[in-house]
Amino acid sequence: MKIRVMLAEDQNLVRLGICSLLELSEDIEVVGQVEDGSQVVAGIARFQPDVLLIDIRMPRMTGIDALHAMREADCMVPSIILTTFDDSQLVMKGIAAGARGYLLKDVSLESLVSAIETVHAGGTLMQPALTERILKGLSTMEPRFDDSAAVDTLSDKEIEVLRLMAGGFSNREISNTIHKSEGTIKNQVSSILEKLGVRDRTQAVLRAINLGLL
Repeated sequence: MKIRVMLAEDQNLVRLGICSLLELSEDIEVVGQVEDGSQVVAGIARFQPDVLLIDIRMPRMTGIDALHAMREADCMVPSIILTTFDDSQLVMKGIAAGARGYLLKDVSLESLVSAIETVHAGGTLMQPALTERILKGLSTMEPRFDDSAAVDTLSDKEIEVLRLMAGGFSNREISNTIHKSEGTIKNQVSSILEKLGVRDRTQAVLRAINLGLL
């Protein structure tokens, strides 16, 4: 069965180009297109996609705000952010909002199909070219502990929570997944941030990628 994909992109040429590219794949079916983040929730209800490709910059509602709207409407689907080299800070916010990964808009068909298959199967996707740029920015932070110490002190349960954080899960969703109280999860997240020497969840995920934990 083909993977059903919806595309949210405000630029007509880019949107048509990506759709034309995906038509070359026997494993992907583009079931719907929307032109703005404000149309995403309704589009998901209408087209029932398995995977969403979403531009991070759109005029009326950004991709990040659309991801938040999806979560509020309880219609979250595996999502991949489409971006450019200039959007590294927004990508971090997108991951925190629940995106499973990100791709540059000039991605090849092979890489795009592979990314869609990866997130559809429950995985996450971090394209090396952009991850390196983001991690360079992250490396300017001064960690409170050295990296090796951070890895050694993270418990198995904390790493499990960290992996769910990387998938965009909220504290409540993590709580429901691993059957722990929301208060316990909140404490574990705080402990993870402290051990990794970072200030927020997005930085924790990127630090974990840098350390090879994800």
